[in-house]
Amino acid sequence: MKTKKIILIAVAVVVVAGAGMWFFAGSPAKHKVTYATATVSKGDISNSVTATGTIEPVTEVEVGTQVSGIIDKIYVDYNSEVTKGQLIAEMDRVTLQSELASQRATYDGAKAEYEYQKKNYERNKGLHEKSLISDTDFEQVLYNYQKAKSSYDSSKASLAKAERNLSYATITSPIDGVVISRDVEAGQTVASGFETPTLFTIAADLTQMQVVADVDEADIGGIIEGQRASFTVDAYPNDVFEGTVTQIRLGDASSTSSTNSTSTVVTYEVVISAPNPDLKLKPRLTANVTIYILDKKNVLSVPNKALRFTPEAPLIGKNDIVKDCEGKHKLWTREGTTFTAHPVEVGISNGISTEIISGIAEGTKVVTEATVGVMPGESMGPEGKMENGGERSPFMPGPPGSKKRK
Repeated sequence: MKTKKIILIAVAVVVVAGAGMWFFAGSPAKHKVTYATATVSKGDISNSVTATGTIEPVTEVEVGTQVSGIIDKIYVDYNSEVTKGQLIAEMDRVTLQSELASQRATYDGAKAEYEYQKKNYERNKGLHEKSLISDTDFEQVLYNYQKAKSSYDSSKASLAKAERNLSYATITSPIDGVVISRDVEAGQTVASGFETPTLFTIAADLTQMQVVADVDEADIGGIIEGQRASFTVDAYPNDVFEGTVTQIRLGDASSTSSTNSTSTVVTYEVVISAPNPDLKLKPRLTANVTIYILDKKNVLSVPNKALRFTPEAPLIGKNDIVKDCEGKHKLWTREGTTFTAHPVEVGISNGISTEIISGIAEGTKVVTEATVGVMPGESMGPEGKMENGGERSPFMPGPPGSKKRK
């Protein structure tokens, strides 16, 4: 009885297995392959790098003083519009005028002495030529003349310096512009030493600004002058400002080191023009910059995956026809059961789309990928195989959890 039961169970297993093999292996419509397509169309292709910068005036001049003294009067304030040569401040003149008077008196005395010694030298020179005075006497006259001339020249230079210092007491604007910084008050004493003290900062035309952005060393190689750029500022989060790369300051590289590691970040200053007709952009605003290193408008393009597609088993049926061709880059079209290759010349790519220069017409539908559908009753194993032994398409997304963690 026990042996009979075992035989019946074995027969049942064989029958079930045979039915399963017929269902999964014998069905002519086991897997359905579907093809995704894309249309060759015109669009924009761009790739960009981002950086952070600061809004600055194109021309900015620091106005200082070359003499020490007390600021007597100030005629401008923040945001004052000034013209070239306009009086903007005056320093106390008393000390400078006294110095000028002293130097003028010294100059006058040295000049008189020089003129006397010059005439005396000319008289004695004639006598010496006639041997009417000794060589010693003539040498003494010559010495006095040269000494008087040296004193006269020195006093003349000192007088010119005193006159120039007095002129420095009148501070004028060197350019047409706007005062964006005032660092002194009336009555304040300024000392001119090794570094000229800054009194005012004047920016030229504020309708033409610039962004000085710090670009990472990994991105600087793709940036050239003339590239399009856009940026935003926190003051106007909904506005996008446009500009152009005007300068790459290779000599102004800066580096910063992390305090928690030994890594070093090197950046380069890139200057971007920033037209400012409505004066929204203020000096020192922080700008979030996007520089378009690839930027083409209205060009033919296709998704990158269309250039990677190749019609080969198991993505095609036994009755499908493949018409291949020679070419480094190909696009495939499908009409009925026929796949046709089109050799194309490609241009720039941003990692998502690629420019098509020639080889295929606008509006053509090209195959981008193929997907193998799973019939009812089938499931995917963890290695990407059908559990009944079939292989899945390499172009088909894997089931959830199919990737092993290492």
